[in-house]
Amino acid sequence: MSHSVRRHLRVEIEAYDETIRRWIPGYGDMIATAAGAVAAVSPEHVLDLGAGTGALAAAILRHPEVGVVELVDVDAEMLGQARDRLRSFGARARFTLRSFTDPLPSCDGVAASLALHHIRAFEDKAALFRRIFEALQPGGVFVNADATMPSDEAGRKAGFAAWATHMARSGIGEAQARAHFAEWAEEDTYFPLDDELSALAAAGFEARCVWREEPSTVVVARRP
Repeated sequence: MSHSVRRHLRVEIEAYDETIRRWIPGYGDMIATAAGAVAAVSPEHVLDLGAGTGALAAAILRHPEVGVVELVDVDAEMLGQARDRLRSFGARARFTLRSFTDPLPSCDGVAASLALHHIRAFEDKAALFRRIFEALQPGGVFVNADATMPSDEAGRKAGFAAWATHMARSGIGEAQARAHFAEWAEEDTYFPLDDELSALAAAGFEARCVWREEPSTVVVARRP
């Protein structure tokens, strides 16, 4: 899998963290909720898939009960930004330039934030859920913070309308918001929350949605 945030989102990497808050409803609460859910199992080794500039990793590492967070990303430019951001955490932050579609090492926690919507086919996402389940130690946790959308047309229209409303509050006009949605659709796919929960259950997880501000969701999946 190849991906460039600069090319896909047409945003300078240095401006990403500020811009993403204008784009994503409840971004700060979403990251904090996801990080707390990971830390709740006191993991020694966490994989952050599609880690980007390290916002989620930083929030996780602020919990002292967490050991090491390994940031996994195919975008070297984003990982470079993450290295600078996480320098104060020393050896607790590790950086791996590779795709999350590659084999996953054994771990106690897996996290992802606004990354897994780059998987276009649902069967590929379900396969990733199975691989995450196999990588996790018993009692481990997988936390996914991402956008989801209903399967029916009316529900999807309402979801995108709510998203555009958030952007309007951030000073982004509706026409510009709709243009963003169209551009992002070239690489992004937002599946229904119920379908994702079903796929997680099929993989063996005990999964539930713990936070939602449409279309943003945080799903916590435990390996028994």
